[in-house]
Amino acid sequence: MIDSAYIRENSDSVVNNLASRGYEFDIKAFIKLDEEKRGLQKSLEELQAQRNKLSKEYGELKKAGALTTDLDLEIGNLKTLLMDEELKFKDAQIKLDELVSEVPNLISDSTPIGKDENSNKFIRKSSDPEIQQSPDHLEITTKISTEIAAKLAGSRFAVLKNELAKLQRALIHFMLTEAIKNGYTEMYVPYIANKESLFGTGQLPKFEDDLFKISDDYYLIPTAEVPLTNLHRDEIVDLSKGSLKYTAHTPCFRSEAGSYGQDTRGLIRQHQFEKVEIVQLVEPRNSFVALEEMTSHAESILQSLELPYQIIELCSGDLGFSSAKTYDLEVWLPSQGKYREISSCSNCLDFQARRAKIRFKEDGKTNFVHTLNGSALAAGRALIAVVENNFQSNGKITIPNVLRDYMQADFIEV
Repeated sequence: MIDSAYIRENSDSVVNNLASRGYEFDIKAFIKLDEEKRGLQKSLEELQAQRNKLSKEYGELKKAGALTTDLDLEIGNLKTLLMDEELKFKDAQIKLDELVSEVPNLISDSTPIGKDENSNKFIRKSSDPEIQQSPDHLEITTKISTEIAAKLAGSRFAVLKNELAKLQRALIHFMLTEAIKNGYTEMYVPYIANKESLFGTGQLPKFEDDLFKISDDYYLIPTAEVPLTNLHRDEIVDLSKGSLKYTAHTPCFRSEAGSYGQDTRGLIRQHQFEKVEIVQLVEPRNSFVALEEMTSHAESILQSLELPYQIIELCSGDLGFSSAKTYDLEVWLPSQGKYREISSCSNCLDFQARRAKIRFKEDGKTNFVHTLNGSALAAGRALIAVVENNFQSNGKITIPNVLRDYMQADFIEV
């Protein structure tokens, strides 16, 4: 959430910044609500001061043994006025918060400006992949079944069998191990989140249609970013010894609202998929350095798996709601002849921390932390990439060297 005071003091730059995202901010509505709230706050403070003055007079009269009948009536009327003004102030505050809560984060100064993914900026890549026509993962192996999954649950699910299930487990184990080596503390977290947690990371209220709702107050998590970031909701954390870094493997659940007809084949876009998430809570001055570090952590996994990849920086029009700056890591999929996203690493600055009220003390003052999150990696897409990039002419799938001890095999029979 953007600080209302910052919006008020920098209204033109805020409007222009958000416009670069393609978001039209109703600044007139904001100013009207903000002025109404501040006017009511001033009135409330004046009434409270008057109440304190009358209370003091009342005490002095009582002490002197004088009659307080007229003052009792005045205090009673003032109490009614105060209650009415407090209700008006709370209502104005709620309306202002609701407006601001649906406004996306401001982009960073270094984020490239552009309308959509066509304006994303290339950063770097591994060696060029072999450009050759290849069957996709469903054609390569019968050990991935979307048909059985459809019988069990519906479309956009998959069942993995035998070595393929074990290969995904090996990938997850490897990713978690690498995250721990890089200083992240492994956590086991709930796969269900409450409204407060989803508000904190920015999924609610604006993106409720993208979630699987299981009751009025609970949802299946769309990513472990939600529980990991909210571990310290409503807390003042200690960053004196360095950043707080967490990782978790969880299933992720997404309704894929608005993606009708997109990537309906195979494991690319599922309602349920596995992912290893990494999250950092850092001092503001360190957040952009932390973003580069986090991106390198995800990149090193692709390097270890010997998968062709590239890294791009998202332009303003392609950024996620909570992010100020994002790098996407894209892995090469031979069957599609192109790179596909396998990780996003984002710096959210203090946007999520304001919503979740995550703070730290610095030089005697309390400030909001900066939050970062990234995938390291999406296991389903990593599985696809391993299968397709390591499919051999003899009909076998070569297992990456770093996974062979875990798999106790060098290849998979398809």
